Amino acid sequence: MDKIIIQGGIALSGTIEASGAKNAALPLLAAAILVDGPVVYHRIPHLRDISTMMTLLAWQGADVAYDDQHCLHVDTRNASKSEAPYELVKTMRASSLVLGPLLARFGHARVSLPGGCAIGARPIDMHLKGLEAMGATIEVEQGDIIARVDGKLQGAHIVFDQVTVTGTENLMMAAVLADGITILDNAAREPEIVNLAESLRALGAKINGDGNNRIIIEGVDRLHGGEMTTIADRIEAATYLAAGLITGGDVTVTGISPELLEAFLARVKESGCLVEYGDDFIRCKAQGRLKAVDIHTLPHPGFPTDLQAQFMALMTLADGTSVVKETIFENRFMHVQELARMGADIRLDGNTALVTGCERISAAPVMATDLRASASLVLAGLAADGETVISRVYHIDRGYERIEEKLSKLGARIKRHSASENWMKGVQSDV
Repeated sequence: MDKIIIQGGIALSGTIEASGAKNAALPLLAAAILVDGPVVYHRIPHLRDISTMMTLLAWQGADVAYDDQHCLHVDTRNASKSEAPYELVKTMRASSLVLGPLLARFGHARVSLPGGCAIGARPIDMHLKGLEAMGATIEVEQGDIIARVDGKLQGAHIVFDQVTVTGTENLMMAAVLADGITILDNAAREPEIVNLAESLRALGAKINGDGNNRIIIEGVDRLHGGEMTTIADRIEAATYLAAGLITGGDVTVTGISPELLEAFLARVKESGCLVEYGDDFIRCKAQGRLKAVDIHTLPHPGFPTDLQAQFMALMTLADGTSVVKETIFENRFMHVQELARMGADIRLDGNTALVTGCERISAAPVMATDLRASASLVLAGLAADGETVISRVYHIDRGYERIEEKLSKLGARIKRHSASENWMKGVQSDV
């Protein structure tokens, strides 16, 4: 099993470019199922979840290939399988995103209940209720969702019980080819939703209201081929900015609009750091010890739950006590125990963490428990005295593209230890 090894205590500085966003790219790839023609994708990140989605599309019969310009080409016109089996999607939460497109195109779908990070319940019942409102019949059998519709899906007025990003994306895609008008109320407002809507419009979809809590979709007969471009990964960008801050450094991320990170940047300013930005870059520079700042995770445009663990890592070294309240997922404090192994002073009370900043933290062997928790451990390792070894780093490969390379470019002493490579060396030495 791979490990990441970090020699901490170096102030990071420099400039790196943001990758395409995993959470935007996955629904864009799922949308290819709806398209009657080839789609060219730009800025697709090279990540484990992306590879899983590409493998799934190819298994269904789509043509999937990169060109020499690193653009991804997907053509699903020859796809014939309306399934997403467990063996292909067991590590990827976003597998549920193909349910709506498959049902809209084929009139039936069989999709395994999704896997992914164990950060708490993320039920897809709102997806299923929405599809039922559009005329589908749904059954759950041996861990699979089986959906059918007689003819085409029908437009409907759907009100989400709570804000759901993947639910909004799933039903928006299903509604694109439905008969009539679909209204999604209490819809998610995330930038990734807007990216999907803009991309679908470029292929002939009729969607209005994205970015607000009411989205209106008028069904069309077909979507034509075209191009889609993934927005910058705001979570990745913020993580690298935080890496600079936690080490007392000065980091700039290019290729990203500051509008994507308004809530995060507001807290960074409040902590006493310098924040500068333009149309396509963000710079954050530490100015002495950070001040403790409270955060409260909320759906967009509130503070992102996907940055809670990273910001908590920052607060472990801040001056004062910060209150971190998690309202999106009930099991997203699994990084606390690992940070405590490094000397962090954190007390839990239900969905709230009280973080009292320390002067310093120390290296320790730690274990990643989910994608964003693993990022917080990397941040802590960069700031800690000594050598930090992080195991189970396959989690981080689901959401961060070339993390060692990017952090090394900023001056970090970080490397990956591959257990398979070490095993092969042992075999060769025995020969």
